Amino acid sequence: MWSRRGFLGMGVGVLGAAGLAACGDGSESPPKAQAEVPKELLDAAAALKGSTMGMLSQKLYSTAANEALDASIRKFAESTGTKIENSLVQADAGDVVAKIDAEVKGGVARDLAFMTDSRFVAQFQALGDLEDVTDVVTALTAKYGEPCAEAKNFCVFDGKWYAIPYHFIGIGSFLRKDWMQEKGITPKDVYSWEEVRDVCLEISDPGKRRFGWGMTVNRSGDGNGTIEALINSYGGAIASNDGRKVTFDSPETVQAVTFLGDIYTNPKYKPMLPPGVDSWTDTSNNENWLAGVLGYTRNSFSVYADSKTKKNPVYGNTHVFSDCIGPATDKSLLLGQSQGFVVFKGARNGALARLLAQYLITAPALVGVAVQAPGLAMPAWEKVWDADPFFGSGDPAFPMLRTMSQQPLPLKTKNGLSFPQKASAGQQAVVAAYVLTDMMQQVVQGAAPAQAVKDAHAKMVQIFSQQGLPQ
Repeated sequence: MWSRRGFLGMGVGVLGAAGLAACGDGSESPPKAQAEVPKELLDAAAALKGSTMGMLSQKLYSTAANEALDASIRKFAESTGTKIENSLVQADAGDVVAKIDAEVKGGVARDLAFMTDSRFVAQFQALGDLEDVTDVVTALTAKYGEPCAEAKNFCVFDGKWYAIPYHFIGIGSFLRKDWMQEKGITPKDVYSWEEVRDVCLEISDPGKRRFGWGMTVNRSGDGNGTIEALINSYGGAIASNDGRKVTFDSPETVQAVTFLGDIYTNPKYKPMLPPGVDSWTDTSNNENWLAGVLGYTRNSFSVYADSKTKKNPVYGNTHVFSDCIGPATDKSLLLGQSQGFVVFKGARNGALARLLAQYLITAPALVGVAVQAPGLAMPAWEKVWDADPFFGSGDPAFPMLRTMSQQPLPLKTKNGLSFPQKASAGQQAVVAAYVLTDMMQQVVQGAAPAQAVKDAHAKMVQIFSQQGLPQ
């Protein structure tokens, strides 16, 4: 699930071979960190000189970005005279929460980690695994302005912060504008799901290895995200707005599942489905998009970042827009996500962990990661956006991402749903258990959508109860 990166800090000038192997093939040398550590953090860390700490980093879809993060950690460790062991964690393993929880309960957890707030923080908080970090967030807000809007929902419980916003993760939809133009289709900034489906079919040409619909419903984070986003836009949701009651089995959900299932089962749409899409994993749509065989995909900006940094011709032919709208929406419900730093209960060096987090959110420490993962690792703090010119003008998509990160929330549907809904350990556990993708696999294999939704609802009730939310 995770791999060792080696110690970064006193007496360690570069990552060893084992550290490089943990985050890629090592073909690119780690970037040099130019980010000076602010004097106030150096002063605060003076009493911690010679100490050590452990950190978990959620793996980014960019070897160079992972190495840039290591460079910033190394700069901090060397400047403070400390040692920091950084390890990668694969968040889509399915059992990441259970394994880390066992480490926390066993007293052997790392001190600090960053994890996607909307997917994990509520689960860790409900398990009692996290330290209150309100003091750090308060100090950062005074210095760097407001954190990204969605973090205020997914990192705060009973008025206290349990995660420190680190960087904003852009999420978007991507269409091949050159394929569209060949068909006389003018790209738009707003699409309904039905419109995108029809565009995908029109631009498909299996004989030319062009497949319009680049999304799977197999077990994967991207599969989960697509299914949930589509259901929300139709007016359905896993839970009520307060995050406590399972409300999945609704006419709106059945309508959305029927629509999505039709794409994978109706012979009409077979020409737009890439070979093997039913068994894709989390990297498959990235790989196929970068190979130039997909007309549309929905993803974090990892795929966009990779096409840009590796000078893939797909980059110049990408039309970026927000999420599709559905019958219950007039505008996209896309919130983006952010990575949040969490300090685990029983952390042996929580003081150093808090200082490292405050350094890594700054523009000098973050920009190296952002350059290697443009759109995927953007500022989580208002004033950090203005602290380096790259964040303002490094890519045409960045203004859209800044607007997304700072948009007024919640976003509402016509039938009374509000997004983001209150952070819920039950909802996050349902997504982690792949109930949504398993439901869609039932439909693909011939089950009636209404029955598949009903079965999924029953599983969700069970999971919510296990998370301390009896139905």
